[in-house]
Amino acid sequence: MGKCVNHPDRDTPFICMKHEVYMCGECLKCRDPEIYCKFRSACPIWFIHKQKKREEKAG
Repeated sequence: MGKCVNHPDRDTPFICMKHEVYMCGECLKCRDPEIYCKFRSACPIWFIHKQKKREEKAG
C-alpha cells in the first residue's frame, strides 16, 4: 500500500505500474489512455477508468 500521488494523506492499494504512482479511489484515472501500456491487460485502474467512462456515456 502507498500514498496517493494527489492526496498524500490517503493510503491506497491502486498503483499505476507504468508511472509507478499510487492513486486513491477519487483519483483513479488512466494517465495515458491513448498510449501503449504493457500493463494494461492486468491494470485495475484501466478497468475502473473504462467503466466510469461507460457509465458517463449511458447517462
